[in-house]
Amino acid sequence: MKLDVLTIDNKKSSVLELDKEVFEADIRADILHRMVTWQLAKRRSGTRKTQERNEVTGSRAKIVRQKGSGGARHGDKKVSQYRGGGVAHGPRVRSHAHKLPRKVRNMAMRSALSSKLKEGNLLVLNDLSFSSMKTKLLQKSLNKLPLGKSALFVAGEEIDQNFYKALRNIPMHDMLPIQGANVYDILRRETLVLSKSSVEALVARLAINKEKNKTVKEKK
Repeated sequence: MKLDVLTIDNKKSSVLELDKEVFEADIRADILHRMVTWQLAKRRSGTRKTQERNEVTGSRAKIVRQKGSGGARHGDKKVSQYRGGGVAHGPRVRSHAHKLPRKVRNMAMRSALSSKLKEGNLLVLNDLSFSSMKTKLLQKSLNKLPLGKSALFVAGEEIDQNFYKALRNIPMHDMLPIQGANVYDILRRETLVLSKSSVEALVARLAINKEKNKTVKEKK
């Protein structure tokens, strides 16, 4: 599919042929769900902790005799039934991260990019750079683009500092280098804006034929 490459002032610069394997792949909602769950699980701190029975400070002596009191049979006061006692099977400090195959992650990225293109919410700019770090000036230029209420800008390997500093004061607009492009941030913003160099990097990373060629070479 061909897509117009625009300038920051919404003027046509050139035409780019998008890779079908990357930008016109099958949109799998289940794969996108797995990917977002994997990303959010890695972000969890996992620092919740409650004291269990063996960690509570107190006497282990039996509080009442076994029979004759008219009440239930109890041991010490560190059990969960009593106030100040230990929690049974409470949360412990742990990592919530789990494994997800690289092929599934690449498939999720292809699905996210394809969904943005299918919805008409994918823009390709010639370059994500700006002459000034003034937010007001950048906002005037961005108003000419069909960005919607929120947008994610994905630049090349290095971010233009003027563009980044001017953009960070605009609500619901984010900017990432190509190394940080991820499915969660792509889906949470209405419009995806890619630079020309980031498109080339995504195709080099996600093209299926290149993965097949690598496996063939390794077998030989």
